[in-house]
Amino acid sequence: MRRAFALLIAAALAVGLTACAEPGATAAAPSESADTCPSASAPLSSLDLVDDVRAVTGGSTACLSSRAIEAVDDDTAPKLPVTVTDSEGREVEITDIDRILPIDISGTIAATVFALGLGDQVVGRDSSTAFAGTEELPVVTRTGHTLNAEAILELAPTVILTDTSIGPKEIRQQLRDAGIAVIVVSSDRRIDTTDELVTEIATALGVPTRGDALIERLDVALDASLAEIAEVVPAAEEDRARMLFLYVRGNANVYYIFGEDSGADSLIDAVGGVDVAGEIGWEGMKPMTAEALVAARPDVLVMMTDGLESVGGIDGLIERIPAVAETPAGANRRVIDMADSEILSFGPRSADVIGALARALYAPEPQQ
Repeated sequence: MRRAFALLIAAALAVGLTACAEPGATAAAPSESADTCPSASAPLSSLDLVDDVRAVTGGSTACLSSRAIEAVDDDTAPKLPVTVTDSEGREVEITDIDRILPIDISGTIAATVFALGLGDQVVGRDSSTAFAGTEELPVVTRTGHTLNAEAILELAPTVILTDTSIGPKEIRQQLRDAGIAVIVVSSDRRIDTTDELVTEIATALGVPTRGDALIERLDVALDASLAEIAEVVPAAEEDRARMLFLYVRGNANVYYIFGEDSGADSLIDAVGGVDVAGEIGWEGMKPMTAEALVAARPDVLVMMTDGLESVGGIDGLIERIPAVAETPAGANRRVIDMADSEILSFGPRSADVIGALARALYAPEPQQ
């Protein structure tokens, strides 16, 4: 069931992102760091916490203290060849990882490869891969997140790591027919599936011990982040922020609510919020309705930064979707946004992502 929801989400993201892109446009270069949030690396408990998380007014941006991906402290040489059965049931033999192409809709696969210490072997990127060290890599997606077979073949990758969030599948088959090892990993992106994703990728690349080391590091970081957040979450559920993830692409008239088993729900749970989409029985990802939005009564809307900008900010959001004004979030203009390439990029940055969202929720900094 979760896999089906993940595929639906990927389809919606692809539609929205493709509609936003100009034909032939190239992806923006990744930013080195997120320096617009001066408190991003400060302990949450040391910040000026709000008295009532449900009554905060105004927008805030969640951002990471750094977009760099730290490699594990393990340089064990890859053991090849290796044969794996990918998530689509195909048996794939990997004999050479000198030229790795990691591509998906969120940049998570690339981040994982870099965290495994194999960044030097990466030869290209998708348009969502936006962290330090990837600036000069050629982009192999066009019109948002559609694979460009010609661009990929020019890079002569020896192994491609991807998932079903990006396609079309005919291109993946074309690449297989060209003799490239193509491994389709799981598309299920949630906080609690991060370890499984790392294992899949590390196994395929012949570095299982590096995968174990990365999982250990990520689990420690995630536990620490969750413990830090738990200290500031209101004890009574009725005092916790009622949150809803709203995905929009204004120029394409795309408006979706992400509900249970969408990945967004695990993000809201991690920061101690109440996922109101679940309260109204909203499963997976579906087009938004005014009735659902009003019935959910969110205190906080969580959005992707580009999505919020596509409707002209908070004012434009309320103008385009009048039902927003009928919610506590609309009345208080309470919207938290985070970079599209980060907010649902569960993987090496999971702990940092939920930490950033928690800061924007419990200790928001005034927007410039």
